[in-house]
Amino acid sequence: MYQIDFKHPVRVYFVGIGGISMSGLAQILASEGFTVSGSDRAESAATQELEACGIKVLIGQKAENITDDIDLAVFTAAIHPDNPEYKAVHEKGIPCLSRAELLGQLMKNYRLPVAVSGTHGKTTTTSMLSEVLLAADVDPTLSIGGFLSDIGSNVRIGNSGYFVAEACEYTNSFLHMFPGIGIILNIEEDHLDFFKDLSDIRRSFRRFAELIPAEGTLIINAEIDNWEEIAKDLPCKVVTFSSEPGADYYPSDITFDKNGHPSFTLHGPASCGADTEITLCVPGMHNIGNALAAVAAADRLDIPRSASAKGLSLFKGTDRRFQYKGERNGFTIIDDYAHHPTEIEATLRAARACPYSRIICVFQPHTYTRTKSFMSGFAKALSLADIVILADIYAARETDTLGISSRTLQEEIKKLGHDCLYFPTFSEIEEYLLANCRKNDLVITMGAGNVDKIGENLLS
Repeated sequence: MYQIDFKHPVRVYFVGIGGISMSGLAQILASEGFTVSGSDRAESAATQELEACGIKVLIGQKAENITDDIDLAVFTAAIHPDNPEYKAVHEKGIPCLSRAELLGQLMKNYRLPVAVSGTHGKTTTTSMLSEVLLAADVDPTLSIGGFLSDIGSNVRIGNSGYFVAEACEYTNSFLHMFPGIGIILNIEEDHLDFFKDLSDIRRSFRRFAELIPAEGTLIINAEIDNWEEIAKDLPCKVVTFSSEPGADYYPSDITFDKNGHPSFTLHGPASCGADTEITLCVPGMHNIGNALAAVAAADRLDIPRSASAKGLSLFKGTDRRFQYKGERNGFTIIDDYAHHPTEIEATLRAARACPYSRIICVFQPHTYTRTKSFMSGFAKALSLADIVILADIYAARETDTLGISSRTLQEEIKKLGHDCLYFPTFSEIEEYLLANCRKNDLVITMGAGNVDKIGENLLS
């Protein structure tokens, strides 16, 4: 594998530079003196931000973009061998790294690297810990899988040894990392187009835990089934968190305000400080667990509890995570990235704690394999909404070879005795919402595709 030498910066070309993670890595390398350029299929806010930083971005991926002066090419998993730039790079013999391999090498360049993993909650927990480190004024470098308003980006370039990044399990990307502190938020079935089953996923999380050195720490959710199997015989310190007493970190005295935002007393090891009152500005029980993990990591980084409490109170959420978009005709529009049954249930339960008359969920399934694998789980979770509206499946990297559609999911929801609507176009969904939504309704556009455009169209 090609090894980056940070003492000798080279010319690096990113294929798919506008991706949420790729754009952040490009900015970090540029800040280290590397000459960075890249391409993407279309212009976006991310490509515009990169150009504002002095990074050359080519729109459209062509073989002629790959010039002989490129020393290293970086690819995402979405770039396939039939991509013209992929072909040109290999024909010219230019060294390559995957996005995950580059992130791992970057991590080795920092004294205090933290990697946040789990089936759900990675972006939120990474953002929470980021806010804590910013409140502590330790000048961290951050690589987040979503837009964090307080830094105006998904990336922040710091000048200290603190580095926080998401660690995604898909295609075993997180096995290329070198975490000093590793967080495992949860382990569930997902990405079954890559993993064989839950046992296969658990083996990968165990391998991730084994990456943590003896002087490091694994922070793991004690509500994971048989979590001890993941942490058994590791040389590093193991710290647990849970919603119930018995773990190293747990909450008590939980209350919710009128917007569903929780406050609670955080209990942790006595050596890390006294019990701490925490108030969150994001809704839902699931965010209490995310906050516990963030505080546990901050404690290991010797961050004062006062900074942890302050940082968490300042966190207002990230882009596409229960994100307030606006109001139209008296109804509120929220957008959420949830695309797994557990995430959908958590989001809808959080919405139930808010003072709305009806919850109308507009769901866009993400990929055919995920829709087929979690069909019954999707139906059960979506039934928590008062009205369910389905858009067509967002194919992403897939083609339809399974013979399923959103109509299949519609029938599954109806089997549970819950009515469900399906419209093949966004414009039809928008027309239905404008005609049927009432004052004090909550409309949640939900999914990992482009379903957020529905809310934006309604508001425009």
